[in-house]
Amino acid sequence: MRLDIYRRAEHDGIFSYLAVPEGKPIPQEAINTDWTPAAQALEVDDDTQSLPDFHIEALVQQMGSKGYAITGLRHM
Repeated sequence: MRLDIYRRAEHDGIFSYLAVPEGKPIPQEAINTDWTPAAQALEVDDDTQSLPDFHIEALVQQMGSKGYAITGLRHM
């Protein structure tokens, strides 16, 4: 699968990340003017479970249930 990754500054130089399928808009419930592109058309295997560089876990599960994946709060 191919993903577009966005990031948003949180605090103390920490970022949260949002992954959406390539070319799809950020879902309505996650829209925030602070999201900026971090990576486009990132190729990952369909069974990839995490994106450590972006602190995203349960990738397939999140994409299946929400249509996007986001950094977990425990990484903040």
